[in-house]
Amino acid sequence: MENHTTQQGTAGTAAPWAGSAGTGNGNGNGNGNGAGTGPAAVVPPKALRARRRRPAVILLSIALIAAGALGGAVLYQRTGQRVAVLALAKDVPTGQQLNASDLKEVQISLDPGLSPVGASSYDKALTMRATADLKAGSLLTKSMLTHQAIVQPGQHVLPVAAKQGQLPAEQLSPGQSVMIESTPTNANGDATTGKSYTATVVSVGQKDTDGTTVVDVAVDPASIDQLAPVVSSGKFLVVISGR
Repeated sequence: MENHTTQQGTAGTAAPWAGSAGTGNGNGNGNGNGAGTGPAAVVPPKALRARRRRPAVILLSIALIAAGALGGAVLYQRTGQRVAVLALAKDVPTGQQLNASDLKEVQISLDPGLSPVGASSYDKALTMRATADLKAGSLLTKSMLTHQAIVQPGQHVLPVAAKQGQLPAEQLSPGQSVMIESTPTNANGDATTGKSYTATVVSVGQKDTDGTTVVDVAVDPASIDQLAPVVSSGKFLVVISGR
């Protein structure tokens, strides 16, 4: 009886080991055979994720390069395109109508800051007159041309040598209407009321070293005999006519 009891006790002692073995099998089956807590999510390595994003980055780079190339092409067309325009082949005096020998065609790069007359307006340019003295080699611009003759038939061109203080501060331009006011003085040297003469500016010369500027004006025949002595006396003022 005692021997039998001892064997049962030994078996009972072995039971915990059996239980431990069962736990070991359960963990092994759960992790290895998938019968435990379930499969874990498979996360790709960072290097693989980076490689998957590369096609999108490449496409974006290609799009940016294409946009830059297109922008450069548009800029070149706007600023680097060469166009045919008209230029002066020789000097043309103020008021003279242009003729074929006065003009030539040149090719220039298009610049928004320039407003030259296009070569396609060649025939129209030949019907117009110079508003100022035009110099050979200069590009022809619209401001250089007018349909109106500055010197009308029968008028005289009178040179007026004006010193600083006898001309307005505003730069005179061909075709501009002015009044030449005489400024006579009496025996005491005091200024007296003078006369006014209407004239049209034909051309404006460069200022001399002594500050004198010669302005050619067109005057009517009825005024030339009275205005000429006033101009030669130097006692006058040039005034811009009311606008």
